[in-house]
Amino acid sequence: METHDAHPAPDGPGPVLEVALRDCYDASEQAGLEEYLARLPGVGAAHLDRTRCVAHLRYDPGRTSAEALRRRLERDGYAVEGRACEGSGCQPGHPAVGEADKAAPAGRAVTGHPGRPGGAQAPAAPSHAAHRAAGHAGHDGHAGHGAAMVQDLLRRFLASLLLTLPVVGFSPVGGALGLPGVPPFGLSMGLWGFLLATPVVWWGGWPFISAAWRALRRGEANMMTLIATGILVSYAYSLGATFLFEGEVFYEAAAMLATFSLAGHWMEMRSRYATGRAVEALLRLAPATARVRRGGQEVEVALEQVAVGDEVVVRPGDRVPVDGVVISGQSYVDESMVTGEPIPAAKAPGAKVVGGTVNQTGAFTFEATAVGADTALARIVQMVQNAQASKAPAQRLADLAGKYLVLVALGSGVLTFLFWYFLGAQGLAFALTAAVSTVVIACPDALALATPTAITVGVGKAAREGVLFKSAAALEATAGVDTVVFDKTGTLTEGKPAVTDLEPAAPFTPEGLLALAASADRPSQHPLAEAIVRAAREKGLALDQPEGFDSVPGHGVAARVEGRRVLIGNRRLMDREGVKVGGLEERASRLAAEGKTAVYVAVDGQPAGVVAVADVVRESARRAVQALHRMGIRTAMLTGDNRRTAEAVARRLGMDTVIAEVLPEDKATRVRELQAQGRKVAMVGDGVNDAPALAEAEVGVAVGAGTDVAVEAAGVVLVKNDPADVARGIVLARKVRGKIKQNLFWAAVYNVLAIPVAAGALYPSLGILLKPEFAALAMSLSTLSVTFNALLLNRVRLR
Repeated sequence: METHDAHPAPDGPGPVLEVALRDCYDASEQAGLEEYLARLPGVGAAHLDRTRCVAHLRYDPGRTSAEALRRRLERDGYAVEGRACEGSGCQPGHPAVGEADKAAPAGRAVTGHPGRPGGAQAPAAPSHAAHRAAGHAGHDGHAGHGAAMVQDLLRRFLASLLLTLPVVGFSPVGGALGLPGVPPFGLSMGLWGFLLATPVVWWGGWPFISAAWRALRRGEANMMTLIATGILVSYAYSLGATFLFEGEVFYEAAAMLATFSLAGHWMEMRSRYATGRAVEALLRLAPATARVRRGGQEVEVALEQVAVGDEVVVRPGDRVPVDGVVISGQSYVDESMVTGEPIPAAKAPGAKVVGGTVNQTGAFTFEATAVGADTALARIVQMVQNAQASKAPAQRLADLAGKYLVLVALGSGVLTFLFWYFLGAQGLAFALTAAVSTVVIACPDALALATPTAITVGVGKAAREGVLFKSAAALEATAGVDTVVFDKTGTLTEGKPAVTDLEPAAPFTPEGLLALAASADRPSQHPLAEAIVRAAREKGLALDQPEGFDSVPGHGVAARVEGRRVLIGNRRLMDREGVKVGGLEERASRLAAEGKTAVYVAVDGQPAGVVAVADVVRESARRAVQALHRMGIRTAMLTGDNRRTAEAVARRLGMDTVIAEVLPEDKATRVRELQAQGRKVAMVGDGVNDAPALAEAEVGVAVGAGTDVAVEAAGVVLVKNDPADVARGIVLARKVRGKIKQNLFWAAVYNVLAIPVAAGALYPSLGILLKPEFAALAMSLSTLSVTFNALLLNRVRLR
């Protein structure tokens, strides 16, 4: 663990301790955890990253220490990953020192700087290389921490399931279902259940028991309290009936409750920790080394050793290591991983370059203007981490119901015992049996599984339809979306240019114009040239080999084809070569107004025509917008393109709003502006530049062909790259939300009706219902009803 700017920390002066808490399994427990952390002695403020259960505690070193806080957390039942420390041995020092990060312990206190925005933090966020050298312990280590808890729950579930099946099979419940019902090897029912259910309760059910104990120490009751109560009451009574007094045992109730609960929490945890690799993918964009000119020589240095003002050399195929300004040379740089735009940008002296982008065929030298935490890539890393860490899971309706149900269940058990023992005169065994039956039948199995079963079925249904929800929180949030913001390039469009129009000047024909342009463009690696060549070949046109090919960055190309000098490029190239475009200018303006790139073609100094190239709009994009409008959802386009191009695409699609000419680092800000208006926003994108906005929105949606960063940062992935699946995902999410409410309602109705019956309201006519094993069977039937209702989601038609 480490502290750095990427994690939001509480405001105020003083050092910040960052610790990962093990066994932090349940969202309902986390709901009250932040307040508990803030109440710790010496802690001024606390922030809990609920995505990975990582706590940031700002404390007063005059009243406490990092080690004292660690001991207090462990005393209160929260195992802390690694050791806590403070002082120079824990500080990362200069942000470029990767080895300091590598050697740092898992718990870290970092002295802050009062007055700095965002509170006191480390001097600066670690550089890309420092993160890489350290394995980015602060983020990826926490992701591994979450993954370890997921694996732990899975192991507990599988082992508990293997032990629970024979407990149920050789029990009265099993007998009622047609199973043997009599234990093997001549063992009594009590001893058989004790041997198999004990490890299920104390090992399989330990996450719930320990969490309930922690809640009890804080004076709280939550869903874990209910689950632990059901498990322990069932087990404790059965234990007494086995070794202390005569009575019927119902170990199967304790084992079934523990196993069912483990399954539900494993599914929830598995989704919650699925997004931990987003920043790792971002950091891989920066190279490990850079070529720098020092003392008149070109040397290769580690990335963290690059300083502002250094002269950095970039060769063909290299990744640009840091931000800077070109001072010599020319090339095209693929900036799609940062800007999302597919066409490489021309770079000449004076042009800005961004770290993490990929150089194409040319070579150039630039002066470093931003390194480490100040680069555009580092800022994107920070925004993604901040947005992910600050998101709190939706408060479950079941959590609220659970706080009351635990009191109802325990209170009903006590009242039932008192009634039958003192007023009913049925004796101690009868009174205990009735009380335990009441508590067992009121245990929260159906209530606890109401949400995860519906979500599990819904997620599976969505996956078959090509929509991947990466977490339960993402699915729930999707149901409340009222505004969908689309990135343009690669989301609403195909993400690669294609020839859309041919406007020849006399005496050229469209095919002749295309053949000439494609022949001259054959040696070029520019995406516009590749689109023209591809279009000619798709039409089966014969292409000639050009001579004297010359690429002019930022302008176009010149070449000789069949002895004629052919120019292909923008208006600046035509003006430079003295070509009078005449009436072609009006055609080019019309095409540009439609959001297309107009490329002039000239032959031997005379205008030959205009070739229009554009990023083709996806066929399903308009259907997606129409479907969202039918659902009452507003649509917006967010793009770095110029406004004229963006509005042309928006008109074709019928979008409600256009937000154009947005810098990569400002996309998340635009999402926040919509949220400030009270909108529940889903952001749909595919580029690295979309990652902060995807993480900032209530729901981030990535198209499957997008960058790894966008896919990791998003909560929803469209596998089929079909924008229309956004609407389908929202429809299904709303159906799942409806099933969750139905399940919670019926689970509550079950408890309202079952508790009086189990307490003996119908005794003696239906006295058999007072038996704990039938209470456990009723509990199981309630669970089956919740599961069956959730399975009906598979019948929802989305296409």
